Amino acid sequence: MLQKLRDRSSGWVATVIIGLLMIPFLFVVDQSYLGGVGANNVAQVKAPPTWWQGAPKWWPASMLWEHREVGVDEFRQRFEQERMRQREEQGDAFDPRAFETLENKRKVLESLLDEKALQLAAERSGVVVGDAAVREYIATIPAFQVDGRFDENRYRLALAAQVPARTPAQFEALVRESLQQSLIPLAVGTSAFLTDAELDRILRLSGETRDIEIALLPLAAEDTAPVGDDEIEAWYKANPSDFVRPEAVTLEYIEVLGANLPAPAPADEATLRKRFEEEKARFVEPEQRLASHILVRVDADADEATRKAAQEKAQRLADEARAAGADFAALAKANSEDPGSRDSGGDLGWVERGMMVGPFDDALFTMQAGEVRGPVQTDFGYHVLQLRELKQGAQVEFEQVREELAREQAQADRERGFSDQVGQLTDLVYQNPSSLAPAAEKLGLQVRTLGPFTREETVGIGAAPEVKKLAFSEAMIEDGTASDPIQLGPEHSVVIRVVEHAPEQPRPLAEVREQVVAAVRADRREKAAIAAADALVERLRKGEAIAAVAAEAGAELAPLPGLPRGVPAPSPEGNRAIFAVAAPAEGKPAAGRFELQGGRQAVFVVNAVHPGKPEELQAEQRKSLRAQLEQIDGSIAAEAYVAAIRKGFDVVVEESQL
Repeated sequence: MLQKLRDRSSGWVATVIIGLLMIPFLFVVDQSYLGGVGANNVAQVKAPPTWWQGAPKWWPASMLWEHREVGVDEFRQRFEQERMRQREEQGDAFDPRAFETLENKRKVLESLLDEKALQLAAERSGVVVGDAAVREYIATIPAFQVDGRFDENRYRLALAAQVPARTPAQFEALVRESLQQSLIPLAVGTSAFLTDAELDRILRLSGETRDIEIALLPLAAEDTAPVGDDEIEAWYKANPSDFVRPEAVTLEYIEVLGANLPAPAPADEATLRKRFEEEKARFVEPEQRLASHILVRVDADADEATRKAAQEKAQRLADEARAAGADFAALAKANSEDPGSRDSGGDLGWVERGMMVGPFDDALFTMQAGEVRGPVQTDFGYHVLQLRELKQGAQVEFEQVREELAREQAQADRERGFSDQVGQLTDLVYQNPSSLAPAAEKLGLQVRTLGPFTREETVGIGAAPEVKKLAFSEAMIEDGTASDPIQLGPEHSVVIRVVEHAPEQPRPLAEVREQVVAAVRADRREKAAIAAADALVERLRKGEAIAAVAAEAGAELAPLPGLPRGVPAPSPEGNRAIFAVAAPAEGKPAAGRFELQGGRQAVFVVNAVHPGKPEELQAEQRKSLRAQLEQIDGSIAAEAYVAAIRKGFDVVVEESQL
């Protein structure tokens, strides 16, 4: 029987039948076998076969198209990397809920699609990366180097520490793929060049200044004309984002304030004495030394000869002071260059450790009573020291510091009481996270309600960034459970729970009717102001003097000679408008208008244009600028290459997988 079937299935008739059967099969077979998006992919980049570049997308034999997929796991990994990057960059300002937008997901996906398109284009162009190039690139990665040289052990350890861990073969395949993707766009980017003529043209444009006159027009009159129902309806529909009720939450919270806790009982005598014994070293009167000195001053910028002469003088004075029967005070009065102590015989009074500069302090506190030492060098010059008397440090008695100990113990007891209450609150909330009432009842605290309030409002504890960030977080909104304690300040913590969440939603027209009317009138007023300014510009272009036009319009006239391009004067928008108009030609005045902050209009005329002067640029500056401009031009060219590649391929995205 099998032989009969084989015999009858041969020949051209059977071939035609099988071919006809294949056509519907191409449409019903699981697309994952033919390179479709599939359940495990987010998107796919497809290219027609190289031997039929113009193959239509509906061509049944799409299985012959080349394709690269963006897998779900690959997309998730890249999205998490972007999340970590933004969290590190923004710090506390990072909002996880705001990050989880379709727009952010599409940005990450677009980057991956660019990579897949580049990889596909490189393979179709015959780009091959050799083993030597891969090894050379890996050897330059700092993470794999020890003392600036590639280290095999460091390389393997670093790969093993990655999440997920990679083998050298896997990492080398990743590097090979990355190099293959980047070779063509990198070559395109680095091929950019700038001729001297182009550079001179850019310098003349970027360094250009203009002599202008500006007429600042008065504000247009308020629009008071009636606004019809049709206008109101049309404006409301055309500007829905202007009339929305922002996202809002309502919280219940428990607040723990150290100031509201009962005052702790005064510490007993035994507790205070125990604290005193434990911290006895704190309560010691510092050692004091009664000192005098003679200063031979030396300026910081003095030369070596001056310093040596000062040192020799100080040495001579020290020798005299040590001689039997010497009068140190008399020597100080006659020779010291310290105006603060000279008249009192160099007397410095009782000195404690740390009161004087380092070398002076170190010398004084190693001297014996009656000793003379010097010269001692400091930033002020050379000193001769005399230690006249010393007082050893003495232990302070308990009674002298009892009040201080009592205050410290009371503060410690208050802090301990606050911490204990926050700890108890945390334990109770964990037992019943869906309600704060049981915990509050057991601790004698009050459950308060706040809201509804929006992200922009600052009300009560909701003004604290830590509270607002948690209150509008996806986890708190969806779970409806209590937060961990949030510290708002010293001895001030709160536990919050979102009890109601209102997403952003449009406000009904009846509610915002007056706002719509005001918006329509403001739009009319702005259009009237622009029309009036445009009419004045036309008069200026026809040759009327700006002084006469400004006087007639009641405008303020202000000349601005030598205005540079790109400066925020008279405003960023104004500068762009001034340099956007063509230079004045014979019989054709250059004029224009722009809007200032607050809706005020300004008209201007350009009286003269002064190009930049390339010849004044230094050779090194010119070289640096050329390199920067070539880099910019190269980046634009590389981006254009990627866009062209993407345009020639078919991209399919499975939105449900994002």
